[in-house]
Amino acid sequence: MAKLIQAIRGMNDILPEQTPYWQYVENVFRQLMQSYGYQEIRMPIVENTALFKRSIGEVTDIVEKEMYTFEDRNGDSLTLRPEGTACCVRAAMQHGLLHNQTQRLWYTGPMFRHERPQKGRYRQFHQFGVETFGLAGPDIDAELILMSNRLWHLLDMNEDVTLELNSLGSAEARQQYRGELVKYFEAHQSELDEDSQRRLHTNPLRILDSKNPDMQKLNDNAPKLIDHLDAESKQDFEILCKILDEAGVKYKINPRLVRGLDYYSKTVFEWVSDKLGAQGTVCAGGRFDGLVEQLGGKATPAIGFALGLERLISLLEIPEKIQRENNLDVYLVLVGEKALSKGMPLAEKWRNEIPGLKLQVNCGGGSIKSQMKKADKSEAKVAFILGDDELDKNMLTIKYLREKKEQEVIELDSIAGYLKSNV
Repeated sequence: MAKLIQAIRGMNDILPEQTPYWQYVENVFRQLMQSYGYQEIRMPIVENTALFKRSIGEVTDIVEKEMYTFEDRNGDSLTLRPEGTACCVRAAMQHGLLHNQTQRLWYTGPMFRHERPQKGRYRQFHQFGVETFGLAGPDIDAELILMSNRLWHLLDMNEDVTLELNSLGSAEARQQYRGELVKYFEAHQSELDEDSQRRLHTNPLRILDSKNPDMQKLNDNAPKLIDHLDAESKQDFEILCKILDEAGVKYKINPRLVRGLDYYSKTVFEWVSDKLGAQGTVCAGGRFDGLVEQLGGKATPAIGFALGLERLISLLEIPEKIQRENNLDVYLVLVGEKALSKGMPLAEKWRNEIPGLKLQVNCGGGSIKSQMKKADKSEAKVAFILGDDELDKNMLTIKYLREKKEQEVIELDSIAGYLKSNV
């Protein structure tokens, strides 16, 4: 007997009993985007490897350890996308969306990183992403944070997440701060863990983002970037905080929040939860004003955020109504040859007359008893029983599966009216 082939570790199937919850969250997100005037963009999952090396930075965990990179038959180096921002920038540049225009875009889909699978963190994972281009002021920063805040309220999980904020300042201010940081860590080099030793002269800001508890005290005493901001970044950050205060959005300023990718500048933020273990970030974003220019375009202000669907869904208490909304309205039981030949056309007629009707026709035959068992298992509200005798009388039997009501017999010509009133 051949050995069963199973899914690749960290790449999971989403089974039929789980998909209603995914659809629920996707629909909420899609409606939220429409309410703010954002447009969907769809990018391929495979990109040129150079896109991520130039955007994310070669001295990052993603590029160094986590990317799924391979050569195709032409010898080109390709990578399964590890994140969506660089792809969105590439697409916007390639198709002229950034030329003297502002853009508010969103996307969703799978991303890929080769890391140790754990709760809410997989090798194939799904993200919602939002990116805006051509807007330089802190007002758009505030809009994205307010939008994400609204999402938590729509999903009834606003009590499960908290907002952390920081500013990385301009590239020039960050470069000066970088020198201060290197000097500080060099004075404590013997206390640095292996990852931090490696990052000291290549990406010292990432040391502040270390999840190693042994680095906590050292990082707490490090110089704070927010104390070294340039005047413009400081003013923008103050305006952002004022807008959030006016809107009643609570936040914590976290001077150690630096984000893991090289292209961020000025505002960065994360929504975090204490219900996800060590990997507590649910949603994260920030400004990437230099990325378009870094990828060969004209300097363009930009900001965005992304959130992981797996983590989000693991936090949600999905309302029971979501499951009920996905249940069938009708299961059509067919008994006899005449009923079998007439049943499918009748089902199509009712679907035409009642848009949105969720009706499943019994296929594969079976006794009325076995078909009724299938009807009950289907979670349908009612079973329509159509036999040869009923057809001769132009009638149909309705059996209620979820209510304590007597079954009834009605004329076939009245079924459309019944469905309009009862589903």
